[in-house]
Amino acid sequence: MRPLLIILLALAPLSALGQSPLSGVDMTLPKMTEAQMSRADVISRLKAAMTDNPADFTRVWLNNLDLSGLDFSNAILRATSLNGTNLSGAKLDGAVLSQAWMIGANLSGASLIGAELFQTQLSNADLSNADFTNARTAADFTKANLTRAVFKGADFSADMRNQSMGLMRGVLSSARGSDVDFTDAQMSRADLEFAKLPNANFTNADLSMATLGGADLTGATLSGADFTNADLTATRLTDVRGADQTNLGAAKNLDRAIR
Repeated sequence: MRPLLIILLALAPLSALGQSPLSGVDMTLPKMTEAQMSRADVISRLKAAMTDNPADFTRVWLNNLDLSGLDFSNAILRATSLNGTNLSGAKLDGAVLSQAWMIGANLSGASLIGAELFQTQLSNADLSNADFTNARTAADFTKANLTRAVFKGADFSADMRNQSMGLMRGVLSSARGSDVDFTDAQMSRADLEFAKLPNANFTNADLSMATLGGADLTGATLSGADFTNADLTATRLTDVRGADQTNLGAAKNLDRAIR
């Protein structure tokens, strides 16, 4: 059995995400497991792109390819299938990855500065040391490896204009990784339930109305963070720094947090 399929079959049921859930989706279909282009084909299309006409891979199947180290800056990868794809060290600054499928993808060390990841499926992806500075990250990061990832100024907040489609927001449920940088991130209404994020930096982050039930924030820096109406049920807040410089008292269920 292919490694990607093993990952997909091992995925636990996802919570209600607002964006496209995996339930009811046949992840064994060719468009989720196969590729329509080779690495050489992708490189050729990238080289042919112009500044005012970026490379367009909309809805193309690029599953399980080795695309490591390539420059996809400003490329259009909307609804592209990149499940299990190796994009380690790739440059995706300003790229449009909205509604892309990137389950189990390897984005370790990749740069996604200012990228658009709206409704992007990144569950079980390796995002260690990736840079999402100022990116739109209302995506599904369930069980992703976020070790030392950078989300400075990233926007995980809910899209309140599309409520008929469910709550579109950043989902980091059961995501894991130490030393993640969320400085100045917009995380209002984001889902961080059961995330394990020791030593994360939430300096000046907006966590208002976020759900953090069961999350592990041991050793996290909270200076200037906004916890207004955030749910802290069973949230581990041991050894946190800057608690006196935030409004934890405005959170919900602080008395049920582990401190």
